[in-house]
Amino acid sequence: MIKLEGFLNIDKPKGITSFDVIRKLRKICPGKTKMGHLGTLDPIARGVLPIAMGKATKVIEYIRDEKKVYIAELILGAVSDTEDSSGNITYTGSSVLKENDLLDILDSFTGTREQIPPMYSAIHHEGKRLYELARQGVSVERTPRKIEIFSLKLLSKNTDDDLPRLIIEVSCSKGTYVRSLCRDIGEKLGTGAYMSGLIRKKSGIFEIEDSCKLEEILDNPAKIESLLYPADFPLQEMPGIKLDSFDEESMVINGRELRCKENLSPGRVRIYSTHDYFLAIGEINIKNGITFVQPKKVFKLN
Repeated sequence: MIKLEGFLNIDKPKGITSFDVIRKLRKICPGKTKMGHLGTLDPIARGVLPIAMGKATKVIEYIRDEKKVYIAELILGAVSDTEDSSGNITYTGSSVLKENDLLDILDSFTGTREQIPPMYSAIHHEGKRLYELARQGVSVERTPRKIEIFSLKLLSKNTDDDLPRLIIEVSCSKGTYVRSLCRDIGEKLGTGAYMSGLIRKKSGIFEIEDSCKLEEILDNPAKIESLLYPADFPLQEMPGIKLDSFDEESMVINGRELRCKENLSPGRVRIYSTHDYFLAIGEINIKNGITFVQPKKVFKLN
């Protein structure tokens, strides 16, 4: 039986959840294939959704580059209880856009800031998801989260309609709620705003230009193996070391620390077998001027 191990770069369609993607893939993959996704996409959104398969699920916690890039559409002059077009829309009566201030206001959102997560989110509160409470009409105080907006660009604007529309590109850290960002932009513009569309262009190293449509895979399951990126693909920022002998391989497999010939700084490394198999993730330690590597996550040899 084919063993699927690695990452699929899926272009998630609108209208389904991130877990729906995994549920659909399970139907066409070998029964015991483990799966997980990097970063949830709401049903309203489409775009990059990396899916980890097999041993790749074990590297998710070690992925450092989780910067996201989104294209979002904002409707000004109205607000939504879900902060997007799926909710109840209330018109603010204020849709006049002061275009001279627009770029300055957008620029003011870049940098490190705190963001209050939306009620309609999957965050847990006393054993329940916030969206479950929100559907019951319950609102609770949410702890602001530290996020970073690396860049925010205005791609286009349409002020001809009664409700102006903006298209923006957002480069941000993991955990950023773009619909909440749209809400905050609307508040600062004085018009109110909600997010009416969202596309994720990039998630870490995975880009939409290299993604594959979910339906294409479901229609031709035999393609999956050829579309898989190796399990170490999103770990490219992590230095790699290659073992010299089967004895060293045995030490790593058994979780034993070994001396490292490479002159590396303390931190995590990828460890490869004598035959270039991605064997483990390790931690570099320096003791008395000597460099050692301690295996932290070990994968079975094929």
